[in-house]
Amino acid sequence: MLDTTAPGPIYIEDMKVGLVRHLEKRIADRDIELFAEVSEDRNPVHLNDAYAEASMFKGRIAHGMLTAALISAVIGERLPGHGTVYLRQSMAFLAPVRPGDTVRAEVEVKAIDLRRGRVTLDTRCMVGPVRVLHGEALVLAPTRAAAA
Repeated sequence: MLDTTAPGPIYIEDMKVGLVRHLEKRIADRDIELFAEVSEDRNPVHLNDAYAEASMFKGRIAHGMLTAALISAVIGERLPGHGTVYLRQSMAFLAPVRPGDTVRAEVEVKAIDLRRGRVTLDTRCMVGPVRVLHGEALVLAPTRAAAA
């Protein structure tokens, strides 16, 4: 039986459509500051309380790509995990993530192409019951043959 709580890799040969892995992270002010530093995206809606209060968001929000990076973490660490190669990601940002929110990033196997070693994944992020991001990823998944 596949242990879906352990870190990856989960080899393509062991995957089934519907398999889900996730992680949860509380978004702290420091996370937003570090992301701004690394990405060089210093939009004041992320960093300046007064500016953000006057915006359509009525307060500071995390970078959308910070939220999206949690999807990358699930794919790179849990499903499929180490050895995965990202090929494509589409996404839509549906609602803001604010400092202090806990984001649940989930990845679900949608389709498996054993011949080409590719897996299509449904990707989504939630804050409580609210879906804040959804999308789809295509990855090259690790195989037992390559690991041997």
